[in-house]
Amino acid sequence: VQLQASGGGLVQAGGSLRLSCAASRRTLKMGWFRQAPGKEREFVSAITWSGGITRYADSVKGRFTISRDNAKSTVYLQMNSLKPEDTALYYCAADFRFQPLDDSAGYDYWGQGTLVTVSS
Repeated sequence: VQLQASGGGLVQAGGSLRLSCAASRRTLKMGWFRQAPGKEREFVSAITWSGGITRYADSVKGRFTISRDNAKSTVYLQMNSLKPEDTALYYCAADFRFQPLDDSAGYDYWGQGTLVTVSS
């Protein structure tokens, strides 16, 4: 499974960005993770292809929305009300297992990162 992430960029605090991740084939779930400089990779959000079950990290609930386009095998992460602490390299990931949704150990396939920088 190949994943192509895009949509990162530089935005001011309070602004919005939409990340996209195109998959070469459908899996069972896709997720977004991020890694800030000097920090460990952390879970952001995940969605299942069938049923559209979603999950969010507490830090992004109410600000980020994950969605999918089955026809395009693409997952989106709409990020609103961005904060400087959202600055990170964002990775999309995919896997054929349902669980876990919110742990990087549950994902075997990873895309390249896309950089999100939020200025204050």
